[in-house]
Amino acid sequence: MQTNPEELSAKAKARRAPRTPGVYLMKDAAGLVIYVGKAKNLKKRLDSYFVPRARLAPKVAAMMDRVRDLEWHEVRSETEALLL
Repeated sequence: MQTNPEELSAKAKARRAPRTPGVYLMKDAAGLVIYVGKAKNLKKRLDSYFVPRARLAPKVAAMMDRVRDLEWHEVRSETEALLL
């Protein structure tokens, strides 16, 4: 199985995510935001997307096929993440 180099970049970024609450954005090849999520633990949540495809729900797997970049914004609490 060949892996897209840009996906590795997103995967590498996920590995560097902090273990803090926050909001994350997933972007496609054009840099457009295709998904926004919140997490109590950014690292744990982002890592959960980079698992074998068979373990992902079909909709999530389809989205991950398009993800080429991600970013996050740390906040002090999950409640603050909801407000962003």
